[in-house]
Amino acid sequence: MPKDNLKEMLPLCDEEGNIIGAATRGECHSGSRLMHPVVHLHVFNSKGELYLQKRPEWKDIQPGKWDTAVGGHVDLGENVEQALRREVEEEIGITDYTPERIKVYVYDSVREKELVFVHKTVYDGEIRPTAELDGGRFWSISDIKSNIGKGIFTPNFEQEFQQVFGE
Repeated sequence: MPKDNLKEMLPLCDEEGNIIGAATRGECHSGSRLMHPVVHLHVFNSKGELYLQKRPEWKDIQPGKWDTAVGGHVDLGENVEQALRREVEEEIGITDYTPERIKVYVYDSVREKELVFVHKTVYDGEIRPTAELDGGRFWSISDIKSNIGKGIFTPNFEQEFQQVFGE
């Protein structure tokens, strides 16, 4: 069974996104409060439905829950745009899309602290979830709203959905 590489080196950043150091994924996800940058992409289709990924059971954080279409760490030496392009291709197999940055915020949980660069796009082409995911599908906004708070979605997705889309 695959698992997250806890020795992977991640950049550390301040609240403005300036890189101030580096630490392992294991250190960043241990409750250490070491802030690291991540990218998210919300993928809507032209019907207004939102694509969500199903996190595999082997993930170290929120296994088996539904989450933002694409979410991943910015690698050392990479900028936000490079990380977004890499993660989108790695997770859902798309390359021809136009991202729009819609928010930057700090996500703070018991396990981790992230500077989240949130993007959205409208995409009607084929989505090919890779082995990094346990699949995915489009959800109507009403189905998302009716399932918030039921343990189906990651807490991060629920918080971001409500903050970003005012739902």
